[in-house]
Amino acid sequence: MTSRRDSFQGRPPIGRRRCRRPIAAAATAAALLPTLFSASACGGPADAAGGTDLTVMTWAPSGTGTADRPGMTALASAIGQDVNLKGGLDGRRLRVITCNEHNSADGARACAQQAVDAKAAAVIGSYSQWGEDFMPVLERAGIPLIGGYGLSQPEFSSPLSYPVDGGMPALIAGNGRQLVEAGCRTVSLIRPDTPAGDNLLGYLGNALRPAGIKLQDVKAPEGSSDYTPVARKALGKDEPGNCVTSALGAEPTGNLLDSYRRLTPKNTRIASVIGSVQQSVVDSTGGDSGPLGGAYVTSWYPPESAKVWDGLRAVVRADTTGGRTIDVSDPGVQTTWVAYEVFRTVAQKLAEAGKPVTPTSIAGLLDSGEGIDTGITPPLNWGATNMLPSTESPRLVNTWVTDQVVRSGRMTLQQPGFVDVRWVLTGGRPPA
Repeated sequence: MTSRRDSFQGRPPIGRRRCRRPIAAAATAAALLPTLFSASACGGPADAAGGTDLTVMTWAPSGTGTADRPGMTALASAIGQDVNLKGGLDGRRLRVITCNEHNSADGARACAQQAVDAKAAAVIGSYSQWGEDFMPVLERAGIPLIGGYGLSQPEFSSPLSYPVDGGMPALIAGNGRQLVEAGCRTVSLIRPDTPAGDNLLGYLGNALRPAGIKLQDVKAPEGSSDYTPVARKALGKDEPGNCVTSALGAEPTGNLLDSYRRLTPKNTRIASVIGSVQQSVVDSTGGDSGPLGGAYVTSWYPPESAKVWDGLRAVVRADTTGGRTIDVSDPGVQTTWVAYEVFRTVAQKLAEAGKPVTPTSIAGLLDSGEGIDTGITPPLNWGATNMLPSTESPRLVNTWVTDQVVRSGRMTLQQPGFVDVRWVLTGGRPPA
């Protein structure tokens, strides 16, 4: 199957198979979090509707196990530290507050309530699977969520949610298309034994069905340290054309790969999605000589080595608070960076228009249909005409992913550009 590149301007046409958007090489927008910002990384209430402070919040679980994403809140604080000397936001200080949501419904509600109590202008780049619990709290207060990680259905349905990526649906759909082009005849999906894991089957099935590829569902307990039975079931007879893909967290994936490697498969091809696999996982499992050598990986973004992440790397290097681990290859960290870049762009547009930066003005601009181009993803647009034709996930407007492969121990682009998987997500068929 031949891939097609597309150098569109604005929103790409719908229904084009494997159409691609070149990845932006202009790192300028991402490299410089502009002088609009001044920030404080300390917490505490602030009035976003007036005075000298403008408050935003970022939350993620920490100290809870496999769901932890402390790098996301660490980056939010580092952004605050980095930009504190750069002049403020339209004459106001930007206060970044962070919250540990403890990977629990109560924790998610508590973080959302803290954002309300602090009169936050927005919640930015946060991670939680408890959208049913935190999103109603934000909705009642009119606070927009920019760039949630995309773990829960409300993040793709709430009118106050502005996701910057396509979540797991886009990743697993894109991974399926990679495996089709790799010539797989059977695909085993190793996924969590959870309702969220159940949903992945449909998206992967949509991607594989037009090619007539058999799909095997392999449920895996997320907290296990020994995945040998799971890996053995996925491998089956290890015949040519057999492929395995995983959609677990990074730590469970590392345990799975240990079991997979010990079974010494000869013919099975392995694949995964970003979040299950990232550069740090490739490194820790032996690089190109480990089980991920030659693996296919689908991501929302360009590889960590791309120039579009120069700004992120600069902020992490400049972080002066000490003691914080910020892995720039982590997709949660990258999503937080993209989300703050969206917020920065919106704040700049509002300032240029002479409008205050408030929850209402932020949501109004994002809903207006004006595209937001951070230079890292295709332009993002949450206008009514850009909604996904889906009753469950209308806010999933970024249906673009990148195809990557592990070569010489590094995650690199398999081919240039972004791939649109919109047709897979809507249950359609690829054009002839």
